[in-house]
Amino acid sequence: MNKNVAVIGAGSMGIAMAVLLSKNGNNVKVWSPMSDEINMLKENREHLTRLPGVKIPDSVEFTTDIYIAAKNCDVVVLAVPSQTTRQNCKALSSIISKDTIVVTCSKGIEDDTCKLLSEIMHEELPHNNIAVLSGPSHAEEIARDVPTTVVAASEKNEVAQYLQDLFMTPNFRVYTNTDVIGVELGGALKNIIALCAGISDGLGYGDNTKAALMTRGITEISRLGVAMGGKADTFSGLTGVGDLIVTCTSMHSRNRRAGILIGQGKSVQQALEEVNMVVEGVATTKPAYELAKRLGVSMPITNEAYDVLYKGKDPRKAVGDLMTRDKKNEMQ
Repeated sequence: MNKNVAVIGAGSMGIAMAVLLSKNGNNVKVWSPMSDEINMLKENREHLTRLPGVKIPDSVEFTTDIYIAAKNCDVVVLAVPSQTTRQNCKALSSIISKDTIVVTCSKGIEDDTCKLLSEIMHEELPHNNIAVLSGPSHAEEIARDVPTTVVAASEKNEVAQYLQDLFMTPNFRVYTNTDVIGVELGGALKNIIALCAGISDGLGYGDNTKAALMTRGITEISRLGVAMGGKADTFSGLTGVGDLIVTCTSMHSRNRRAGILIGQGKSVQQALEEVNMVVEGVATTKPAYELAKRLGVSMPITNEAYDVLYKGKDPRKAVGDLMTRDKKNEMQ
């Protein structure tokens, strides 16, 4: 398509998106506020800590100046920690034109407001078309051209189709969807369940336990999603079940890795320091817990995750409390 694309964020997903979009014939500029990171990328054409071994095309440009990155671009790709979405959109609001499409690859819920990232984007960039790119998509595999399928979601189908054309390659298949709430919530909430799956692994529990967590996890994700206006069918698709499977089972998953460490007895802070990357499930658990209370939605796994992460509850006790809840019909 030969579009001008700004990638905001130079972590693993930002670099994976830059590599993919550049190989697809687009003009790509990558922004990071960290001069050490930008200098390393310029000198090595490789992110030595986040995506070692992945060579970045020479055509990709790097800058610490967000104005240079985003000015006159057709599309902005947000690949930043979810809790920084608002501040980055504020910075972009005085730079990009109303014709620029803004798409987020981040997966989370804003802590203070319990708002979805798409809601934040609409608030801070009210004149721009907004979209979400989500699905079972580890950056480590996208960057190495491993076959991957995702969903581009926008309230306007033509915007989703535009992004489908922009991103799609023979090894990166993009579907469209207009259920932004469902697509975004599936991507955000599965991180909580993946964290719990990791805790289960760290405790030494087995495949039976993980299967139970994943199955009951998607049930409560769907409950909250539908209560917030998402479509039930979305949660059985790539951004629901699909993303849940990959995040609960892969060691690429930061959430699972952090959970394993917590299950092994390390504190939440120790686990985060050892993973040394953003673990979205920790930050997302609190607003998800608050939303469930506000909307009267039953989310027992999320409730126990909240108690473990924020109240210091012993993970084994949390599992025991889940297993000994009142008897129910499965479809209740």
